[in-house]
Amino acid sequence: MLQIVIGYPPIETTKGTPLLSQNRQFQYFNAPTYIYPMVPAYAATLLKDAGHKVYWMDGIAENKTLIEWEKELANVRPDYLIVETKAPVIKFHWKEIKNLKIQNPNLKIILVGDHITFNPLESFENCPVDYIVTGGDYDFVLKNLFDHITKKTKLEGGVYWRVSDKSIKQKPAAMNKLSPALKIGNSGPASLAHNLDELPFMDRDLTKWELYAYENGNYKYKPATYMYSGRDCWWNRCTFCVWDHTINPRGSYRSFSPERLFSEVKYVVDKYNVREIFDDAGTMFVGPKLKKFCELLIESGYNKKVVYGCNMRFNALTKDFYELMKKANFRFLLYGMESANQKTLDKLDKGIKVEDIKNGARIASQAGLEVHATVMLGYPWESYDDAKETIRLARECFDKGYFSSMQATIVISYPGTPLWKECKEKGLLKTENYEEYDMRKPVMKTPMTDSQILELTQELYSAFFTPKFIARKIMSIRNVDDIKFFAMAAKRLIAHLMDFDKEQKRGVLNPKFWMHSIKAMGSQLFSSANSKLPGREIKA
Repeated sequence: MLQIVIGYPPIETTKGTPLLSQNRQFQYFNAPTYIYPMVPAYAATLLKDAGHKVYWMDGIAENKTLIEWEKELANVRPDYLIVETKAPVIKFHWKEIKNLKIQNPNLKIILVGDHITFNPLESFENCPVDYIVTGGDYDFVLKNLFDHITKKTKLEGGVYWRVSDKSIKQKPAAMNKLSPALKIGNSGPASLAHNLDELPFMDRDLTKWELYAYENGNYKYKPATYMYSGRDCWWNRCTFCVWDHTINPRGSYRSFSPERLFSEVKYVVDKYNVREIFDDAGTMFVGPKLKKFCELLIESGYNKKVVYGCNMRFNALTKDFYELMKKANFRFLLYGMESANQKTLDKLDKGIKVEDIKNGARIASQAGLEVHATVMLGYPWESYDDAKETIRLARECFDKGYFSSMQATIVISYPGTPLWKECKEKGLLKTENYEEYDMRKPVMKTPMTDSQILELTQELYSAFFTPKFIARKIMSIRNVDDIKFFAMAAKRLIAHLMDFDKEQKRGVLNPKFWMHSIKAMGSQLFSSANSKLPGREIKA
């Protein structure tokens, strides 16, 4: 039996809470937010079921200092530490791995995640990491790695190791010589063909599910939790999405069967009294699978016990499906709007038309579902007027009641994505320092200044601030849950405005922050939702 820690070392920064786990993008939030890491949690469950002693040490969600977390790790004295990483924090992880190796000489460390899948050799060159497991099925592959170490089971594809490591008995499928003294072997391309229905129910006690049950803007009814019905998105093409092009590449999509998903939903509701579930598959399955899952919720009566939410596409469903989802007690649907400019949607390979945004949101909202749109600004090819058109469409959708909420961000070209490759080839990257890919400022050259993009992002976050939308929300209050939810939303809005404020380093008490925020919201309150830029026309 091995002692294994799955951990997130605390990242001590003044920027806010790092959104590292279960996140396709990376961002620091001024509003504390903790997202349940699905694949690491399944990995912990698989390893525990295999007979290993597993510890869950999320120092970020537990609000520990780095020193406290390191002391806890030293007390546990694990044989192995597994860490998920991403581009904006990988340099921190390299430094921390060096420190941990000094503090715990016998500790072996494994990195997983999207960035190391794109460039696994880089981390061996920059820190004394022992293993790298690539691909999005690293829960299955981690179990296989430890089976190999303890039972000499044949290694699946996706594992990288130092050839000098005597624990690996298998001959490498390929080998890279990084220096005369450093040779890295690997077991071949990432293994991505596992049957998800074979996964056990996630051990939510082991993985401390309550850490992630409250501080999350996707939740209205608490305690709440996450499911992960597919890996990852059946569209699987968006050029900015790092998961679509690294850990879950095109052609690798798989999902639970509706019956398997419902069984775990039922288990979680019965055991933990969860009131709401958000399914974080990149896009939830549609068609017969979605129909069957909704029917299972309705026929079992669990549509009266739990509220459900998921990621969806604007052009994926019909009115009948939305009405069925409402009957099954779906509440919250998250859509990637990205832009109101067709050229951008085409370049991103979104597979939607601008008119789909308004039409899809209208049909969903008319069925009684709450539409949340994610939008980005700062594309290299978009002008100031293009960005203003995106804000105008968002405002119109709020004003008409099609959108209920929104997340605004600056687009980041993560290493490994087609967007990043295009920017690198065309000289559009302002920096290749990963630490600056944290969404606090643009990393691509655009026709706009950084200041303009930050101001427009604040303005976009204020797009909801129309008299009709505010009145509609006030009239919709029915109970204490509604009041709590709107209070949380107001608090998070202020924090998100600060995320993109030029004066963010000086804090919420800074008068300039409030001047910028009031200006952004005022520009929406007193502008016409239907005002269009010249030559723009969007039909519903």
